[in-house]
Amino acid sequence: MKLPGDCAGALTLSLALSIVPVLGAEASGWPSFRGDAQLTGVARDPLPERLSTAWTFQAAGGFESTAAIAGGLVYVGSLDGTLHALDLATGSPRWTYPAGQPIKSSPTVAGGLVYVGDEGGTLHAVDAATGKRRWAFQAEAAIVSSAALAGGRVVFGSHDNHVYALGAADGALAWKLSTGSYVYATPAVVDGKEGPSVVVAGCDGLLRVVRVKDGTETMKVDAAGYMGASAAVAGTRAFVGTFENQFVAVDLKAGKIAWRYEHPDKKFPYYASAALAGDLVIVGGRDKMVRALRQATGEPVWTRSLRGRVDASPVVAGRRVVAASVAGELVLLDLASGETVWEFETGASLAASPSVGGGLVIIGNTAGTLFAFGKA
Repeated sequence: MKLPGDCAGALTLSLALSIVPVLGAEASGWPSFRGDAQLTGVARDPLPERLSTAWTFQAAGGFESTAAIAGGLVYVGSLDGTLHALDLATGSPRWTYPAGQPIKSSPTVAGGLVYVGDEGGTLHAVDAATGKRRWAFQAEAAIVSSAALAGGRVVFGSHDNHVYALGAADGALAWKLSTGSYVYATPAVVDGKEGPSVVVAGCDGLLRVVRVKDGTETMKVDAAGYMGASAAVAGTRAFVGTFENQFVAVDLKAGKIAWRYEHPDKKFPYYASAALAGDLVIVGGRDKMVRALRQATGEPVWTRSLRGRVDASPVVAGRRVVAASVAGELVLLDLASGETVWEFETGASLAASPSVGGGLVIIGNTAGTLFAFGKA
């Protein structure tokens, strides 16, 4: 997700509200960037106590795209412009789709289609079983935002300073909303009195609530810092980090900031999206830390230092937090304490976020190796 200034360069690595079930009935898996429509980053499946390498796959280009896991397949884009479909159990290729431009957007799988954007500004809808193109839509600049599905529409952001809504079946433009800067973030879906809305963080520093049926902006909150991360939603609160070194909770009912967290000494931006588990918010920062905060107050519970900045968004799977850094380390942390219980060196930077499904962790590095880790 790219932003003005630092946003445009530093990230190239990479109403009463209730839950809306928009992604279909996958028994297990990770069908979107953060696992569900509210982008909570919580896996449906627990993980083994310890992991070992189950399989690897080598692509021609590196990975910054987070994998989607659905229907026994892994869908992931690579920087050589290819969308890959692999067998979840073995890593064997099923099909490839040539997007033609580097893919940093993470696929979303719903209704038998895979939706993914590319650096050329095309949103592709691809048949999930065959890899054949169903339709494509051309925006005016790169698409790093992943797609949200709600109300029969695909909603995503672009570097052309717009949020778009398309017909999920045919790609027809329903509406587009102008913003003040790039939109890197994936929209989170919430429900309201007039149907589903999306919560979208922007590089203009504004968190917007937008009605899916007509693109009406029903709420706008100034976070006082541009945002490349996606907002995670629980109940009537949205949680997101900024490039002004703060992590904020936004009260979506009152339309204002509920609390702000800032480390007393280390002043570094947040690019990773948060995971929400129980009463905790788990988020990584460019201060090389993964931290747990109280959802109600922002009070720190624990922190764990890694060797590199944490741009990858952590995932909660049972009692474990899966986290990764640009130093190439993948770790399992204890959810309650933050203690490291397992770690692995992938040999290259991890800009993509981990995905969890079927008892496996899937993540690709910038050298083009996709790893699957399962029971040791």
